[in-house]
Amino acid sequence: MSAPETSTIRSVHSPFPTALRFCVRDQTRNRLAGLLLLVFVPVWYLVMDAMASGEALDFKLYATGQLLRVDGGRLTLISAGLNSVTMITGFVVFDAVRKALAFDRRLVFAGYRQSTLIAAKTLAVAAVATAIALYTALALLFFWRPTGAGWLAVLAGFALIALTYGAFGLLLGVLVARDLEGFFLIIMGGLMDTFLQNPLGNPLANKPVLQWFPSFGPMQFAVGGAFGHRALWGHLALGLGWAAAFSAVGLVIFRIRTRRHTGG
Repeated sequence: MSAPETSTIRSVHSPFPTALRFCVRDQTRNRLAGLLLLVFVPVWYLVMDAMASGEALDFKLYATGQLLRVDGGRLTLISAGLNSVTMITGFVVFDAVRKALAFDRRLVFAGYRQSTLIAAKTLAVAAVATAIALYTALALLFFWRPTGAGWLAVLAGFALIALTYGAFGLLLGVLVARDLEGFFLIIMGGLMDTFLQNPLGNPLANKPVLQWFPSFGPMQFAVGGAFGHRALWGHLALGLGWAAAFSAVGLVIFRIRTRRHTGG
């Protein structure tokens, strides 16, 4: 039996593992994203650590109304990590989903269930986002070691924003026709979203309007855990809500764009 025939038989009998393998492969073979992850993240931390002042700042925890007195330089490291995660995760998922859309459509025409592809893409996005968040949180330890469970709170915040922007990248991948528009929305959206939460460079950082931004929940959870030693589970749930909303809209559009059309 030839290799193509063997591959086809395996695909028929195990469609989900096959689809998952393709999704993970597409999202992990982006060399530029890998270079950004390995080089840009530590360099970005280094630049922010050198530029940001260590003056004490007030950061508001909206769950309790408490104003935390925090180190501005370390707070900037958190926002820099969040920013790195948004751009890299969004870029990886957007690029992979957009390029694979035509192939996904052919798979559906060949008999693959859309639900199988949707489940595979969702799991692949979650796996890649978690890996990017973990690397970014580990790189932070070379510049600052939060006490107690603070690092775990930062990791959770990074994972949350990675899931959110991974879902956003998926949405743009099925919605935007060209690379330029998608990259612009991810880069500018991530920059504005994360750095507006930092009172060191934004005097409006403690204003209620920022509660409507996707990075609000992850930033609150990370800062609350790292500086206030509080687990703000409501803000963790808020971040998951953004990720779920982007995923739901993106997967509905994916379903529409890959559905089989029957002739009349």
